[in-house]
Amino acid sequence: MEIRIGITNTGRELSFESSAPAEEVKQTIAAALEKGTMHIELADAKGTTYLVPIANLAYVEIGSEEKRHVGFVA
Repeated sequence: MEIRIGITNTGRELSFESSAPAEEVKQTIAAALEKGTMHIELADAKGTTYLVPIANLAYVEIGSEEKRHVGFVA
């Protein structure tokens, strides 16, 4: 599923594919906001880890978990 994160004072957003379930990502972000931690840590499907500062978090967009179909229909 695709995750897009907007960061304040930045012209670009952070976008990556994650193999984690949407609910797990939501819980990770919500827990970080409730605890007042300095950053959240998320990993993409390739194993790259991203640290995003909570203070600069503008938005988080979590895509659907359904698989995309590629190819032609006969």
